Amino acid sequence: MVAMVESLRRPPTEAFARLCDVAMSLDGTMTRLYHATTWHKAPEHFRLWLAEEQDATGLRSWEPVIVPGLLQTEAYAREMISKTPNITAEQIEQRLVARMQRQSILRRDSPPTLNFVMDEAVLHRKAGEPEMMQEQLSHLLEVAQQPTVTLQVVPYETGLHCGLAGGFIIAERNGSPYVAFTEGQPHGRTTADNTEIARLMLRHDSIRAEALPFRHSIRLIQEAVNAHGA
Repeated sequence: MVAMVESLRRPPTEAFARLCDVAMSLDGTMTRLYHATTWHKAPEHFRLWLAEEQDATGLRSWEPVIVPGLLQTEAYAREMISKTPNITAEQIEQRLVARMQRQSILRRDSPPTLNFVMDEAVLHRKAGEPEMMQEQLSHLLEVAQQPTVTLQVVPYETGLHCGLAGGFIIAERNGSPYVAFTEGQPHGRTTADNTEIARLMLRHDSIRAEALPFRHSIRLIQEAVNAHGA
């Protein structure tokens, strides 16, 4: 485990940091560093993915239900997180901080190439007051102007398609897929299985073939912005 952490093949866990403190008599130093520099505020099942995502040079995302986490406004994210059963106010704030911190990859000097595909249902699913959805959809239009971002929408008229089985996101490094996160209940999971990732790539290609071109997708989002403001 020490060798894998040192070589960046696996992120450290809080338990690992505590054991390092005990082994080296550091009086909690490693644990405090862990809390200051890692994703401890995010849900535990999601931390491994977050560490991998930060190293990606490309991301391919499919989302059939909600706005992808990387594109959520703070208000939308808070509303979404607050719907988690039995979550406390403190946990909501912690997860919100982690989600906003996650989005820093969009603003770094060399951001990854990002391809987002979402179902039209995402644009019309109510989240809070109409103003919240209008702000969120306007944010999508703003992010879509970045040269490294492609955003496409699968229209209602497509009907049933394989993407309705669930959302996922695939991380690429230098053009080669190497890890993916698949959504599920009660939570999703990170996988590095090559066979599974190949199947997800095939699904993403199939879903994207059903999506509107970028320019038409932007027009559809703008129409949704206007609809929420009506």
